[in-house]
Amino acid sequence: MRILVAGLAAALAAGCASFDGRGLVPGVSTGAQVEALMGRPAERMARPDGTTVLYFSRNPMGRHNYAVTLGPDGVMRGIQQTLTQANIDKLMAGTTTSRQVREIFGPPDPYSVTYLPLKEREVWEYRWLEVDDKRILWVQFSKDGVLREVINTHDHESDEPTGATLP
Repeated sequence: MRILVAGLAAALAAGCASFDGRGLVPGVSTGAQVEALMGRPAERMARPDGTTVLYFSRNPMGRHNYAVTLGPDGVMRGIQQTLTQANIDKLMAGTTTSRQVREIFGPPDPYSVTYLPLKEREVWEYRWLEVDDKRILWVQFSKDGVLREVINTHDHESDEPTGATLP
């Protein structure tokens, strides 16, 4: 009986999880409350001003990454969805570094990082959503960690099959 009750409690708690931070309140919610609701962050990044950013990736299957900023006191200052056109527009080939891309979007999913040996470039893939359009963002870095190419395209593999069926 105890196992059944414990299992039911765990299932109910999991049902309350929020992948987008819904229910968190800036200026009130603590870092512990953020992690209790959103899970373990994919990465923590300390900033020079004393704040810490927690990145919660929903890639590769989901199409959202969230950045939660905590003040030096451990209280949440804000939350934002990082995979947006406005953030993509900040990328500048030849100038932006891999660290800056990581600060903007969060870490790429480890299984979505590839290396192109002939071009000597590392490629990070982020799947994202622009309204209802499923998209893929690829960012390519040279050996020195500088962004060399940005490709932002519709994710054709996510489209429903169309056309005639074969006999």
